[in-house]
Amino acid sequence: MEVVYTGLHQTPEQIVQTVVQEDADAVGLSVLSGAHMTLFAKVVEELAAAGAEDVVVFGGGIIPEDDIPVLERAGVAKIFTPGAPLEEIVSWVRENVGSAQ
Repeated sequence: MEVVYTGLHQTPEQIVQTVVQEDADAVGLSVLSGAHMTLFAKVVEELAAAGAEDVVVFGGGIIPEDDIPVLERAGVAKIFTPGAPLEEIVSWVRENVGSAQ
């Protein structure tokens, strides 16, 4: 796997621009600010607008359990909550991104 880290405080548009430029198979988002409902949905929307709806969107952060089904319906493939073991995240990515699809 290759990871492209874009840094903190990127807009959804900037994230999608990087995804398209790098021909990424997935985008992982970490949101601790409480803006996950807006930001995750906007990234999914921008990916679709860029013709990149096949890019897997996943993420984590401080996200209430009640918000997870809403995010999944919006097109987010997986949400990892605080304390998720790194091995679980890596395993999920290997099973759901790139050649595994």
